[in-house]
Amino acid sequence: MLDRIDYALLRLLRKNARLPNKDLAEKVGIAPSTALERVRRMREAKILLGYHAEIAPEAMGVGLQAMISVRLARHSRALVDGFHQHLLGLPEVLACYHVAGADDFLAHVGVRDSEHLRNFTLTAFTEREEVAHIETRLIFEFQRNVELPARETGA
Repeated sequence: MLDRIDYALLRLLRKNARLPNKDLAEKVGIAPSTALERVRRMREAKILLGYHAEIAPEAMGVGLQAMISVRLARHSRALVDGFHQHLLGLPEVLACYHVAGADDFLAHVGVRDSEHLRNFTLTAFTEREEVAHIETRLIFEFQRNVELPARETGA
C-alpha cells in the first residue's frame, strides 16, 4: 500500500523523472537514502514501470497525429491478441488502447502528412480481414497530463 510519501515521490517523478535523488528527498522532506530505497521498492513492486523521454513530434518527422478507432469483425482471443500485436509492431503507432464499447481499439498514430496517413490506414487497417470498420480523427493538439489521479484519503 502506498502512503502519502510514496504518492509525493510519484507525483514529483511523474513531472520530472530526471529529478536528482537529493532534490527528490528534499522536496518530500525525507533523507536521500530513504527516497532512494522507496523508489527502488516501487520499481521492484512494478508500481514505477519506467522512465520516458517526451520527444517533439516534429523532430521525428511527425507533422500530423490522429486517433484511429478500429472495430473488429470477430472477437476471438487469437484475433484480438494478433491485432494488438500488429498495432504494437507499427512504427506509426504512438500508443494503442484495447477498449470496450462500439470500437475495439484506439490507435494514436503519428505520420508525416495526410498522404502518409491515407496510405498508412489503407495498409495497416483496411487491408486486414479482421477489421470491420475504422474511423479517423485528426489531433490538433496533444498534451500529456503530468498530474496523478486523485487517491483515497486516509493514507
